[in-house]
Amino acid sequence: MGEKLSQSDAPLHEALVEYRERRFVPFDVPGHKQGRGTPELTAFLGKSCLSVDVNSMKPLDNLSHPTSVIRDAEALAAGAFGADSAFMMVGGTTSAVQAMIMSSCKGGDSIIIPRNVHRSAINALILCGVTPVYVDPGTHQSLGISLGMAASDVEEAVRANPGAKVVFVNNPTYYGVCPDIRRIVEIAHASDMAVLVDEAHGAHFYFGEDMPSSAMSAGADMSSISMHKTGGSLTQSSFLVTKGTRVDPAYVRTVINLTQTTSASYLLMSSLDIARKELALNGVETFRKVLGLAEYARAEINGIGGYYAFSREIINGRDVCDFDATKLSVHTLGIGLAGVEVYDILRDDYGIQIEFGDMGNLLAIISVGDNHYAIERLVSSMSEIKRLHGKERFGLWDHEYVPPVVKLSPREAFYAPQRPVPLASSEGEISSEFVMCYPPGIPILAPGELITADALGYILYAKKKGSLVMGPQDMKLEYINVAITG
Repeated sequence: MGEKLSQSDAPLHEALVEYRERRFVPFDVPGHKQGRGTPELTAFLGKSCLSVDVNSMKPLDNLSHPTSVIRDAEALAAGAFGADSAFMMVGGTTSAVQAMIMSSCKGGDSIIIPRNVHRSAINALILCGVTPVYVDPGTHQSLGISLGMAASDVEEAVRANPGAKVVFVNNPTYYGVCPDIRRIVEIAHASDMAVLVDEAHGAHFYFGEDMPSSAMSAGADMSSISMHKTGGSLTQSSFLVTKGTRVDPAYVRTVINLTQTTSASYLLMSSLDIARKELALNGVETFRKVLGLAEYARAEINGIGGYYAFSREIINGRDVCDFDATKLSVHTLGIGLAGVEVYDILRDDYGIQIEFGDMGNLLAIISVGDNHYAIERLVSSMSEIKRLHGKERFGLWDHEYVPPVVKLSPREAFYAPQRPVPLASSEGEISSEFVMCYPPGIPILAPGELITADALGYILYAKKKGSLVMGPQDMKLEYINVAITG
């Protein structure tokens, strides 16, 4: 990186602006030729956008082997995140999570991992033949949500599995729950295990005040950060960052290049460059505003009655060691409706799209793009939903985490001989597929797990309530493939 570069620079973005101003005549891909060949697409997205939807070339560098402006942009990102190295990821945080695991583990290794991980982590275990040692997260008794891994449970798992290569951590969970990440890092490193962190929902931890500890500040070895979720970049753009001597950045790049496209989108990469610059310069003020909006919304929703917008008061020092107060997580069972039911009513009747709803909770993402008017609209709509649709709490599913019963490794079950069975009568079989509600994409069942009455009940209930239940090959979710083990 040039010595004169600072966080106020955006080298890749600046190179793209220069490219556009020079008005090159393109005889390379993409075939739309700066939007001239696709008038309807150009009218939809804009000529300015399509003029920089370009292919790798010398002035614009190459993501697979960066030597100039992409290299500089990644170096600036590493500095902004307090990391030693950073990698632009154009396959979302899914690709970053998988690259972390695949660069830290090989076939036959084991990994200590919370069961409430995103499916991308379990997919990585299938791809590289790594055996999970699951640590059950805590469950909040009244909210029914899964929490973080308790450090004491991680310590027990490390002691029982001294050959494990990695400890994998969520920081935070979808709901905003944070574990004692500093203590977990200490425990893992004392046994020479690397710590990988899924920070899909924690980009703002690096730039705001009064935020939970970030992975890099806690001494973790690698982290996957969804800049598009709370950092302002385009959807599908993320960073993978590394720190310390347990990680070889050159090898991580090699692993990333196994699966990441060789035709990386300059729209996605430039959005990462610009978003990093914006947060590095203005992140403190940005997230001060976001936190203020979230706190205001929480107080107003709790004032309605019936709803419970929870926050730092659920910290217990064990499996909730901090809480991301920018998350507007709301428990809805007190008004007699599942979270997904409130989610649907908000969208269909009030024109409000929130992040997700599950069996007992909903999550609204608050960002710098929101304002008090939008918050007031959400609050008043939720108040009216309670008045029009609220009822006695009866027959509602009260927890979203189903403890797994693991019978086979994910890879064994995924590649085992299979047969389809009716989902409704699948209890007692071993699933060879994922089943999950999306969002958040945390498996209710993963390959290799026993289909228990609890898991089956949750799936059928979620389907009945209108959740997007996905994973099996059967798109109608009437059948599920199970492993033939006999």
